[in-house]
Formats: sequence, structure tokens, C-alpha cells
Amino acid sequence: MANKVEIQLIDPLFDALQRERFVNIATIDHETGAPNVNAVSWVYAPDRERVYIALDARSGILENIHKHPAAVVHLLANESAYSITGNAHVKVERLEGVPLKLTLVELIISEVRDVMFYGSRISVEPQYAKTYDEKAASKLDQQVLDAMKKA
Repeated sequence: MANKVEIQLIDPLFDALQRERFVNIATIDHETGAPNVNAVSWVYAPDRERVYIALDARSGILENIHKHPAAVVHLLANESAYSITGNAHVKVERLEGVPLKLTLVELIISEVRDVMFYGSRISVEPQYAKTYDEKAASKLDQQVLDAMKKA
């Protein structure tokens, strides 16, 4: 996808966003107006035009998008780095069926761009490990994904 701008997720990106994974979300800080970047893992693409992100209901990201809806999700997939740009808003204040107070944010995609530097590719995608009870983490992750799919 080098040097090509899309208006929706291409197949490999859509497929990558069907499960929990590491992404960064960039928003505009509601107090300073400066860029604000956070790592998140509860992401899901219900279709090729939208990305859902589940966030703690107390997250500063929510205040940021209330004031400035512009946001970018940065995704490493398909051997490259992608920026998924759009406007974000709260879709569901409180996700049902999840023991945590999570808010569902919907990013309406306006642009998908391959932003990998020239002459390179991602050879290994990032991996992470949960630092709390593995069984509890797996159960919670499934509850969040199920709630996001129902939203």
C-alpha cells in the first residue's frame, strides 16, 4: 500500500483488527492542544469504515475526543506501519457484560495511509504479555470483544 491513500481498511488491516492487538491512538490533548499518544489493546473493526476502541471510562482520551474528535490509530500489520485517521466519538457510555466501567469509542475512518519509511518492512509485529492472572485476563479480553461486537 506504499504511497497510496485509502478511504477504508484494506483486507489485511481489517483482518488484523478482528482481535485484540497493540495499537497506538493519537488525540489532541484537551488542555494543552498538544498531541497525545496512548497504547491500547481493546480494538475491533466492525466493518472497513470504522474502528472501535474500548477505554476505561475515566480515560483522558475521552476528554480529548469530546473537545477535538480528530484521532489517529497507528497500527503495525501487513509488514508495514499504518495511520488510520478519522473522527472519534463515544458510541456507548458503558459497555454491557463487562465487569469494568468501559466506554466504547467509534472512529469513523476518513483515511488509511501506509506510513512506513522507504525501503523497509516490519519483520516482527509487537507482542505483549498481561501482567496479571492469565486466566482472568483471557476471560476479560473475551468479554470486552464480545461486548464490542454487540455494540
